Amino acid sequence: MSNHVPSDIEIAQAATMKPIREIAESLGLAEDEWESYGKYKAKIDMSVLRRLESKPDGRLILVTAINPTAAGEGKTTVSVGLSQALNRIGKKTMLALREPSLGPVFGLKGGAAGGGYSQVVPMEDINLHFTGDFHAITSAHNLLAALLDNHIQQGNALGIDPRRIVWKRVLDMNDRSLRNIVIGLGGKANGVPREDGFDITVASEIMAVLCLSQDLHDLKQALSRMLVAYTYDNKPIYAGDLQAEGAMAVVLKDAIKPNLVQTLENTPALIHGGPFANIAHGCNSLIATQLAMKLGDYTVTEAGFGADLGAEKFLNIKCRRGELTPSAVVIVATLRALKMHGGVPKDRLKEENVNALTDGFHNLEKHTETIGRFGLPFVVALNQFHTDTQNEIEQFKKLCVERNIPFALADVWGKGGAGGEELAQKVVEIVETDSYQTQFQLLYDAKQTIQEKIERIAKEVYGADGVHFTEEAKKQMAAYQEQGWDQLPICMAKTQYSLSDNPELLGRPSGFQITVRELKPSLGAGFIVALTGKIMTMPGLPKRPAALNMDIDEQGNVSGLF
Repeated sequence: MSNHVPSDIEIAQAATMKPIREIAESLGLAEDEWESYGKYKAKIDMSVLRRLESKPDGRLILVTAINPTAAGEGKTTVSVGLSQALNRIGKKTMLALREPSLGPVFGLKGGAAGGGYSQVVPMEDINLHFTGDFHAITSAHNLLAALLDNHIQQGNALGIDPRRIVWKRVLDMNDRSLRNIVIGLGGKANGVPREDGFDITVASEIMAVLCLSQDLHDLKQALSRMLVAYTYDNKPIYAGDLQAEGAMAVVLKDAIKPNLVQTLENTPALIHGGPFANIAHGCNSLIATQLAMKLGDYTVTEAGFGADLGAEKFLNIKCRRGELTPSAVVIVATLRALKMHGGVPKDRLKEENVNALTDGFHNLEKHTETIGRFGLPFVVALNQFHTDTQNEIEQFKKLCVERNIPFALADVWGKGGAGGEELAQKVVEIVETDSYQTQFQLLYDAKQTIQEKIERIAKEVYGADGVHFTEEAKKQMAAYQEQGWDQLPICMAKTQYSLSDNPELLGRPSGFQITVRELKPSLGAGFIVALTGKIMTMPGLPKRPAALNMDIDEQGNVSGLF
């Protein structure tokens, strides 16, 4: 008997997928409301949202997590497994997820299509080029960069200061060599020399704009508001000043449409958009979430990293923008992450350590308090791994019971939807009880000052004593107030590994301050980014990139993709 544990790609390749036509028809979509991208992928037309406008929304379930290990704690896997489990127990359920970025796929972290028997398929397509959305965003972003440099080359009628251009170029790849570059060399015919750099595509403001737009008109308006540079006399220059929004919207005309695929158990899934969660708001598109809520009785969606990043932004930015009210939140925890927060080094996380698990539980407690602060009910899902021991599982259960924390075990990697039924029943139990009534409330009023909003997040969500603003950040706050940019939600950019802005401070740290070193206006997306710590907008590849394990045979079969 073989002990071979199939890889994610082997499981995905062995799956029986339904033709995408069957998935579309099961959702009640008419022939002219979707467009096939091959046998198993489709784009859904924006007209569907208008047709279903008066239909009541289904229940929205947000999946978040505790502060993760470098490998991630399986939020996507749990999201997929939960959606499959809800369908198994008779609830018509949709899944709404982000698209993976090629950078992490070829780098260290891997893809974002779930894992084991809780995946979205076709897995190779989703993790690679999919329907071309990210290419369109890359092209639209770099079109604006080209128009900007061309404007300067052709006489610079707007008086743009080449030293004060804030719009970089982007590429959907981890490439540290492109972080800081010089362009325009080679004489007069080749442009004006200046410093420039690349971010990864998922860090592009256009990604955030696309994911928070309601329709094409809204997208075009938001694109025109994006800040690109300043003039010699300190006047802001927007994409609209370069008359670039029309052409960018043309490039994005298909990318704005949500993508329809399915899970291994044929649950319909919308996968659309993918902003980074530690520098942007880390959620799939608003359009896809709203559409999923019209097409299903339940929608399962996720927000990146821990509740201190993804969930906070989902609730304060995305829900504010789209007037969404989640019905419940699932907080994913793993024994390995709890042990890490209890002081265990990463190379010993597979070893049993009940004491470290107990110490690390305080990190989970803080996240449950944060979700409670938003007035939302929650369930903690223990995403199970084969290295988990019975003693550790029993201790986890005991700690949850003692602290009155609702929980469920989830073995969705190994068992698919069947391994998530306990979690699904708990979720349904919470939101379908007669006494259920959400008390959802945002954490701050957008009209508060930038300082007040950041301090509220730092104290309420991170548990910080306060916030230190650098001189640069103080000057920017004053300037943004003068420009009228201050009445926007805040998008905190910080490490995902800690509740603080220091990745080494694990567990539930106390007695610390958050340092805001600078601010960045994302005026098209409609938020102010507050940068803390060292946040990379263009990652590098590790010593041995995942790309080195990948191959394709003469029949076109891909191997090594996780």
